[in-house]
Amino acid sequence: MGRLLAIDYGTKRTGIAVTDELQIIASGLTTVDTKELILFLKDYVSKETVDKIVVGLPKQMDNTNSESEVYIQKFLVKLQNQISNIPIVRVDERFTSKMAFQTMIDGGLSKKQRRNKALVDEISATLILQSYMSSL
Repeated sequence: MGRLLAIDYGTKRTGIAVTDELQIIASGLTTVDTKELILFLKDYVSKETVDKIVVGLPKQMDNTNSESEVYIQKFLVKLQNQISNIPIVRVDERFTSKMAFQTMIDGGLSKKQRRNKALVDEISATLILQSYMSSL
């Protein structure tokens, strides 16, 4: 059994989360400069067995796609061309950034630590992954 890998795609940086090999626990892995994302993912899947890639699907409150979906679609084409052997699924990511911020507050992080946008992205990816796992 391989890992599940989740992506909270952003135009500047992207949060990444993974499960353990038994797909029980979702954990934040890192935040990557989006320009380096494909290279990072190719390297990661060459070292780890990944069964599925879960990519956040940004939606507006009226259920229409957000403006950032255009960039995500371009990324997905590149990803599919570079890593075609791993299925990609999409998961609604509404409110994950707000939930990530609240998680940081609940976890007792200082105001300075909560301003770390890379950490917010990593926690958001973890929430996307947990959402996907809960839907199985």
